[in-house]
Amino acid sequence: MSEVSRREPVGEARRWHPNGTLASLRITTGDHRPHATFEWHESGERIRGHDAVGLDLSGVDLSGINLSESWFTDARLVGGKLIGSDLYRSDAQGADFSGADLSYASLVRANLDDAVLRGAVLDGADLVKASLCEVDASGASLRGARLMGASLLNVDLRGADLSYAVLRENSFKVTLDRATRVEGLSGTVFGPVRVIGPEGVREVGGAELEEWVEMRGGDIRVRRGRWDAGRG
Repeated sequence: MSEVSRREPVGEARRWHPNGTLASLRITTGDHRPHATFEWHESGERIRGHDAVGLDLSGVDLSGINLSESWFTDARLVGGKLIGSDLYRSDAQGADFSGADLSYASLVRANLDDAVLRGAVLDGADLVKASLCEVDASGASLRGARLMGASLLNVDLRGADLSYAVLRENSFKVTLDRATRVEGLSGTVFGPVRVIGPEGVREVGGAELEEWVEMRGGDIRVRRGRWDAGRG
């Protein structure tokens, strides 16, 4: 990673097209060196794939911006704001979104493998067909998020809020605990999950998982699939 990429962004300059749409967003460091530049056509479409690989964009406000098919691999967006942003098909593998606000963001088909979503807010976010493998989402809020068709494999959801989130045929190999909120959670999943409680760690799937969620105000159906094939 270059010396510039390690510096934290402290300023930004925005330029607008005559029709009022955003033309460019230039993020700078404390010594006013360019840190990252994003550009868009007047229609709002990106001019090229935005490359922010490995950059520290902590605290930057990218809300409402079209960042589709961009590269945020191993980037730091700690405490950033991406409210309503479009990250369709973006690659954010290994990115750190700790404490970031991605409310109502589009993460459709995004690659979030190995990402950190600890304490992040994804309320109302669209994660349809997103890939989340080996993700730390402990303490994250996904209230009302759409997770339909997403792959959640080895995802830490301890203390997370999944209230009123919607699932559909999801791979759901996740870790839950008593602090994980599932009120209003609905849809279908392939289990089993790992539940951490006073008695230790146990694997819960099938009807037992349905009952575990129902007792906490949710309503899901567990399908038999590759993760629970051959189980009772």
